[in-house]
Amino acid sequence: MKTVRMERPANPLAYAIRLGLTGTLLLAIGGTALAQEPPDADEAAKKKSASSTEVTELEGISVLGTRSSARSATDSAVPIDIIGGPELHNQGSTDVLDQLRVLIPSFNVSTIPIDDAATLVRPANLRGLPPDNTLILVNGKRRHRSAVITFLGHGLSDGSQGVDLSVFPSMALEQVEVLRDGAAAQYGSDAIAGVINFSLKEMREGGAVEGFAGEYFEGDGFTQQYDAQIGLPMGSDGYATLTAEYRKADATSRSVQRDDAALAIAAGYPEVPDPAQIWGSPEIKDDTKFVANLGWNGENLKIYAFGNIAERKTDGGFYYRHPIFRAGVYSNDGGETLLVGSPSGASCPVVPLVDGDGNLLPYSAVSAAVSALPGDCFSFLELFPGGFTPRFGGTMKDLGVTGGVKGTWGGDIHWDLSASYGRNEIDFIMYNTVNASLGPDQPAGFFFRPGGNEQVERNVNFDLSKSFDRINLAAGAELRKESFEVSAGDTASTAIGPLTEQGFSIGSNGFPGFNPITAGKNSRDNWAVYVDAESQVTDQWLVAGAVRHEDYDDFGGTTNWKLTSRYDFNSGFAIRGAFSTGFRAPTPGQANVSQVTTAFIDGELRDTATLPPTNPIAAFYGAEPLTPEESRNASLGLVWSGDNWLLTADWYRIQVEDRIARSTDFTLTEEDREALVAAGNPQAASLSRVGFFVNDFDTTTTGLDLVGSLRTDHFGGDTTYALAINWNNTNVDDFTPGIISEARVKKLEDSLPKTKGYFSISHQHGMWHVNGRLNYYGSFYEDHLDSDVVSAADGGLPIYGGSAFTVDLETGLDFDSGLYLRFGVENLFDKVPGKNPWGGVAGAEYPVHTPYGFNGGFYYARVGYNF
Repeated sequence: MKTVRMERPANPLAYAIRLGLTGTLLLAIGGTALAQEPPDADEAAKKKSASSTEVTELEGISVLGTRSSARSATDSAVPIDIIGGPELHNQGSTDVLDQLRVLIPSFNVSTIPIDDAATLVRPANLRGLPPDNTLILVNGKRRHRSAVITFLGHGLSDGSQGVDLSVFPSMALEQVEVLRDGAAAQYGSDAIAGVINFSLKEMREGGAVEGFAGEYFEGDGFTQQYDAQIGLPMGSDGYATLTAEYRKADATSRSVQRDDAALAIAAGYPEVPDPAQIWGSPEIKDDTKFVANLGWNGENLKIYAFGNIAERKTDGGFYYRHPIFRAGVYSNDGGETLLVGSPSGASCPVVPLVDGDGNLLPYSAVSAAVSALPGDCFSFLELFPGGFTPRFGGTMKDLGVTGGVKGTWGGDIHWDLSASYGRNEIDFIMYNTVNASLGPDQPAGFFFRPGGNEQVERNVNFDLSKSFDRINLAAGAELRKESFEVSAGDTASTAIGPLTEQGFSIGSNGFPGFNPITAGKNSRDNWAVYVDAESQVTDQWLVAGAVRHEDYDDFGGTTNWKLTSRYDFNSGFAIRGAFSTGFRAPTPGQANVSQVTTAFIDGELRDTATLPPTNPIAAFYGAEPLTPEESRNASLGLVWSGDNWLLTADWYRIQVEDRIARSTDFTLTEEDREALVAAGNPQAASLSRVGFFVNDFDTTTTGLDLVGSLRTDHFGGDTTYALAINWNNTNVDDFTPGIISEARVKKLEDSLPKTKGYFSISHQHGMWHVNGRLNYYGSFYEDHLDSDVVSAADGGLPIYGGSAFTVDLETGLDFDSGLYLRFGVENLFDKVPGKNPWGGVAGAEYPVHTPYGFNGGFYYARVGYNF
């Protein structure tokens, strides 16, 4: 593989603008970089193509983390991972989340087989913190959040509302920069764990087309993807880069038969699925993405615009509904007798399900009793004699547009004015399920639309910067408006049917629709101002600082600051460090979400509700308006470098106070209801349990990143070695036992591996290349099925997974004609986690939140053409 050592540019600002990583207000990082070589003008198309296998060690040319001129990796005062577009694109994973997972040691994401809305937008964790603690930028501009609040996030991500990173085709990316340092004082809310910046390609000519196909060793999960990209000129020095992608992925299954389903089969119940419940990657249908990056350069002015449109349909499994034991559908007394109802309210005979000794009666006996029921009596055994497994999914639509103009005043004052609009919309579906309260009167195809969520954000930014002899000053302002809307489900998904008072459950079973009472929109406005200064005090000593104030119309203002410094002892060794305060504002969704599930409890129709913390009923149980999560972030690092090698070591400590989580459920007593109704809260009359979001617990996360690279001429070609290791540990310092459970604390501290890393070798010899990567994942803990109990003796389902190595390998050819071929394998030795000791409970063959997945080896081929 050809490796080019870049000299530090004479004009780093102009170079950074060529890379498309900045406005005139530069956003900088430094760190180890394996990225694509910046092209000469007449070679732009081919060199910037996503198929390029050239890997270049850029000396930190990046624009994230500082508002001074772009710096090289060895000059930076804060740590970063810089991943070139080809390195990200050319691997077996097609989802950007999975592509980042194997390249950034502190970045974790799970398969998420059955976790409600989290299967549509998977939560990802940087440095052991939830998704909404990482700020996402595109071309240096804030990215809007997804519409999914992750109610089921395996403890660590519970209640989070992060950005959907899967909407970008990796072919569109010039590089991805990951700032591993707190940066809320520079960029605002969310930047507690760090910042990820997606830099889009700038091309005036050329392009590429590509096809991809792959499948797991098990013979399932077949994936196909097609990409196309073209660069067009706009004027004498402008560009228009357009990228489109289409992807489909079949579902996978790593399941065993559930014990209770096996009991039903043994009792003769027909049509019991085998396996009754599927654990695997959901099916991805019609995943389409389009990205445009446009720019026009004048003498002292640049006009730019970029944006994306994406749509994805997901179809996944759900929990099996047993034909004997499922409450609210088949039986309400634990499987002693069948749940039988009458739409007219007529009295129906009792149908036993067990004999006098408590043994299951054979289906033939139960079926005969059901057949003998009076005509007005009904049981779901008539529709689903073997039980049923709902299917859950939906459609995600995403739109983001940013436009702006930037330039210079007087030759040395840089300014940047921009505006952006972003919308993420989720529409849920449920099918192969029932609204049990409707009895036999079910919708066509047993299909339900439970409603959806929509997140909309608008931003306006104005930034200024000016350089003096040894000082760079910057200032800016931001206006932001965001809203979160819940749309009601269809009638069938929310209906309170005629069998409700006879004990049949209400709403689409598994995911009840949002009822009209909980539907609605909530908005929030905020503004921010900041100042930033950086000084090269001496040739060896750099000092930088930033202060930012933000004001929100729902909870007030917050001021944060950051101080950064670096000292170079000589040309090959330096020490760097930073200390900052930070915050994450609660989202409008978290502050206002209302979700009510209705069931027949103790002979009465009752609701279990998640209510806004400002709701008087929630306040009765101690809820208070949400306030920002607050953080203190310290880091200290060392940098060693030579002509062809680089090594960095960075320690960090992140303390977060008042983290936001959903409370436990509080049970309303009859006295509580009477007091609340008397105080003017009639909704309390139907409530049985109440929960809400709350600022409750504090954590400290400590970690160490080791990153290194070495370029050689080994094996008769150009060979690059790279190493990246992360050690990360989180402790829960304080929490309220009545609000946060011990099981949640255990998941926060131990669910992610404390050590994760990789060692890679990239070799190029002429037109042929080969890349190999050894990945390591430390041990992990899983609270299987979110049992919310730590000990197996107390009814919990703990899994302690061991550490693991996996191997990825790719080889390929690049022909002079522009044709290229790639063949590769991810997880070459088909490593899967140890068997799930609780597999019979719900049918999962392996732990479902294994950090390296449970699908096993995956082989793939890629063919493309650069023009």
